Amino acid sequence: MANTYTQIYVQIVFAVKGRQNLIPKENREELHKFMTGIIYNRGQKSFAVFAMPDHVHILISMNPNISVSDLVRDIKAGSSKFINDKNWINGKFNWQEGYGAFSYSKSSVDAVVKYILNQEEHHKNKSFKNEYLDFLEKFEIEYDSKYLFEWIE
Repeated sequence: MANTYTQIYVQIVFAVKGRQNLIPKENREELHKFMTGIIYNRGQKSFAVFAMPDHVHILISMNPNISVSDLVRDIKAGSSKFINDKNWINGKFNWQEGYGAFSYSKSSVDAVVKYILNQEEHHKNKSFKNEYLDFLEKFEIEYDSKYLFEWIE
């Protein structure tokens, strides 16, 4: 789009179906590269991607040529197919329905990148459930708990 300029930073968070620990650490980098490729091929810029065994955090800069929901759909569908084609797990891999998308200012980008890349250390002290609920509270997002991810206690 000519003469259209945007600066929209969004952190996307989504989980493995059933919140199972299905993303092996040894495959993490390959998955990150694949997801980054999807983001790039959709005309967006990736700042950070990090997959824990049961969920993923991504920070992107959005262009107005695609909606967040369409981009997340493409990332989830493409990466599910990728994981299944690689036979990383027994059975079929899927992501849970839904996602979180949280916007940030330019001045927050470095801190959010550091936060995403430090997920392993972060989750030694806080569960994914508590982390996600904290995001919803921090960003003042109203939600119905029956529509949140399936949680493993």
